[in-house]
Amino acid sequence: MGKWTRRAFIGAGVVAGGALVVGVAIRTGKPDDRIRSIVAGGDGENLINSFVKVDKDNIVTAVVPHAEMGQGVHSTLAQMLADEMDADWEKVRVVEAPAEGHYASKEIGREFMAPDLKVPEILEPTVDGAFLSLIGSMFGTITGGSFSVRGTGQRGMRTAGAAAKEMLVAAAAEKWGVPAGEITAENSMLAHAGSGKSGSFGEFAELATEQDLPVRPKLKKLEDFKLMGKPVPRTDIPGKVDGTAVFGIDAKVPDQTLTYAAVKAPPVVGAKITGMDATAAKAMPGVQQILNMEDFVAVVADGYWQAQQALNTIKIDYSKTESDALDQEGIFKRYAAALDEAGSDGGDEETSAGDVKEGYAGAAKKLTAEYKAPFLAHATMEPQNCTAWVHDGQCDIWQGSQVPTKVRKFAAELLDIPVEKVNFQNTYLGGGFGRRSETDAVEMAVRISKATGNPVKLIWSREEDTQHDWYRPSSTSRFEAGLDENGRLVSWNNVHTHLFDPPEAAQVPYYAIPNHLIRKVDVPMHLRFGPWRSVDHSHNSWFIESFLDEVALEAGKDPLEQRRELLKDQPRFLAVLDKVAEMSNWKGERPEGTGLGIAIAPSFGSIVAQVAEVEIASGTPKVTKVWCCADIGYAMNPDSAAAQMESAIIYGLTAVLYGEISVRNGAVEQSNFHDYQMLRINESPEIEVAFINGDSEGLGGAGEPGLPPLAPAVTNAIFAASGKRVRELPLSKHSFG
Repeated sequence: MGKWTRRAFIGAGVVAGGALVVGVAIRTGKPDDRIRSIVAGGDGENLINSFVKVDKDNIVTAVVPHAEMGQGVHSTLAQMLADEMDADWEKVRVVEAPAEGHYASKEIGREFMAPDLKVPEILEPTVDGAFLSLIGSMFGTITGGSFSVRGTGQRGMRTAGAAAKEMLVAAAAEKWGVPAGEITAENSMLAHAGSGKSGSFGEFAELATEQDLPVRPKLKKLEDFKLMGKPVPRTDIPGKVDGTAVFGIDAKVPDQTLTYAAVKAPPVVGAKITGMDATAAKAMPGVQQILNMEDFVAVVADGYWQAQQALNTIKIDYSKTESDALDQEGIFKRYAAALDEAGSDGGDEETSAGDVKEGYAGAAKKLTAEYKAPFLAHATMEPQNCTAWVHDGQCDIWQGSQVPTKVRKFAAELLDIPVEKVNFQNTYLGGGFGRRSETDAVEMAVRISKATGNPVKLIWSREEDTQHDWYRPSSTSRFEAGLDENGRLVSWNNVHTHLFDPPEAAQVPYYAIPNHLIRKVDVPMHLRFGPWRSVDHSHNSWFIESFLDEVALEAGKDPLEQRRELLKDQPRFLAVLDKVAEMSNWKGERPEGTGLGIAIAPSFGSIVAQVAEVEIASGTPKVTKVWCCADIGYAMNPDSAAAQMESAIIYGLTAVLYGEISVRNGAVEQSNFHDYQMLRINESPEIEVAFINGDSEGLGGAGEPGLPPLAPAVTNAIFAASGKRVRELPLSKHSFG
């Protein structure tokens, strides 16, 4: 922390008009002309992959290498940078970094792959170069995994801000002829008390570029934070309120007339288009072209609605596949067969401790359970879309993407052109949750534009979006547990289908279980899997925390006390657990037909505990309130962090109540919100969120960790209220009368 060795080199440059650009370079030498022209733009600018710019009007601009999809990351990262600079928040602006490899975040790569790696300072440049190369080859710039604040923010943006301030102070010291240590910075102003001199950051921008580069910029201590930890206003909210915010679906091609495309892919993954009758569609108003692209049909028209209505009239024939006869029951039969074959010790071992067989054999009480979770779609508010124009040996793309550099590389390979010939403009994302880390809409838009020669805006219908998602995998998980004569959990054996991401999602090292074994089995599946909010934690935490409640019942223990006993050596876990119990008045009296359920789940570097209150009336469970306590290390912007917890709870509750993607004849049955239902306002519970700042140096994520505890808290509450144990989701499959 605090060393520019995270990027190996610091650079500064002069911008026309006296602006200063402080950047974090991936290598020494001259700045890249493409980066300079995109980020700084004016004549005479000298840019080295900048994170921060100070102009003559005393405006600080934070260049943020992450997408804004409602999580507030643009504001929080700028807030961290501005605090280290002692900048005036009212004069801070934010721009998203261009989709360039220079902005590939090795800070995230290091946080993801080796967060505790420490090497001698002399080796830091080599190690950082290796991480940059690795992260660039994997996905380049990325927004996901709840890494933005804890990776780029903590390791990069803070350091960039601290270095910029030191260079500005050094410039003022030179001009005023005073020691740099006597100069203070506050609200984008520099001052020297002894001489009474003062000036703005902007006044010293040009001179700052001539100063020595700080090798070790000093970061603030917790007690010196001014913006970090405060609920400062988010920069993206005004545009979203007044309608000026630009999302992918709003994209325009300058000086060009857009065409619009609607598409339909085969209902079964892997099938091809074998024929079509587009007679009616060709005669409809506004239709320009109808394309059989073999793996999808596209209608190109003057407007999207014209394209979609014409597409709906086309009769399409598809090839047969091996999955045509597959249905939901058959999928779970495959899971059951694989788990049967694995037995009590087969499959691929993920982690183990002690001797599970011996512990289970000698147990005084034994219990088993099987849980099932369905496929889930992302159902983003903004349907999939992409605007593309292939022309003159280049390709221009507009989209809201979580992986901008991946999009550029993918399009370049698709068209067999240099990546420098692909221009990508990222926009706000109308929901991501992992879905916008895929490039399927990009591929379609680029291919259609190439075929037509026109700029085209592709928009998926909600039906296409629902039936051709990259789904959260369905899964079956089986457990065996053994208790000794005192009700102590001594054996925990779990085998489950699939292991997508992250690898520790099914593991329970935080619970003091002397003998445990976690395994997985792979089962081939024709549907496409992709990251879904909290990834494997979304179902594995439900499996784990539900079965732990069953263990507590068998042991005759209160579910809270069962967890406290297993977490006796985990003070941060206990603090979160005790706080949420206090918030919910866990031991208080509840009306008949009302129950509380509790769950705790660590994920993405954070610890989150939740208590759900459920009422059972007329055979339908209603979640009336959710209490949430989270230790995310340190809440850099408590309002944004709370909003992320709240949104994760709502997103998770939608899945618990209704979420299910099912398969019939190889194809997804659901098509729109009438059969893939969303939580309505009148169903939304009251939510109360509290934070424990357990480690200001070791940050955790906020966007995803609020989801995993929700499902088990709700189903455990249903058991407390009704005595019915839920082992298969969603709740809409069950009756509670």
